[in-house]
Amino acid sequence: MKKKKILEAFMFRHACKEFDSEKKISKEDFAFILETARLSPSSFGFEPWHFLIIQKKELRETFVEVAWGGKKQFPTASHLLFALVKKAYFMRHNSEYIQNFMQEIQQLPQDIIEKKTDLFKTFQESDFDLLESERAMTDWATRQTYIPLANMMTVAAMIGIDSCPMEGFDRKKMDSLLATELNIETDKFSMAYALAFGYRKEEPKAKTRQNIEAITSWFEED
Repeated sequence: MKKKKILEAFMFRHACKEFDSEKKISKEDFAFILETARLSPSSFGFEPWHFLIIQKKELRETFVEVAWGGKKQFPTASHLLFALVKKAYFMRHNSEYIQNFMQEIQQLPQDIIEKKTDLFKTFQESDFDLLESERAMTDWATRQTYIPLANMMTVAAMIGIDSCPMEGFDRKKMDSLLATELNIETDKFSMAYALAFGYRKEEPKAKTRQNIEAITSWFEED
């Protein structure tokens, strides 16, 4: 029964292009959705994200000007979330953020912090070549922000709430507005995606996907 209900939620979920602006998500339900983002995993557990919830109508009107993919979603969503990615300023192996995170959040002993720092340094320097450019580091961190994205959309669907993930915006212009309108330090943060929540205005088209054989390859023991 649990498996059936989970699959039903996946069938329910779709990229809702326009929401019923008269229907609002309760504080309790949206707090539940955010909690699943907070509990999401990340590489080395370092959480390279920050979430902005944009509820002011005037702000939505400002940001939608550079978000061609959110023309209907931004104005009609019950809740609009911007996911920011933490850039190299935070995510370098020797940053103050990483060191404090291990001490205060992960509460690791000093000898483990030193070992984990060395491992993280090797990972960044050679395993994934993340130190070659700011872009490489930002792209690596951005990929992790999609883990809470998926979790939020899934649990929203499980409680009957619609969502729409959006990358349809001019990132440079969006970052510029983040700086001027919200005082976000864009040398430290960048926009990863927007995520709208609410209740559908119309029923969606039937879901289309490839079959499982087209997307999987098995390598089993003889």
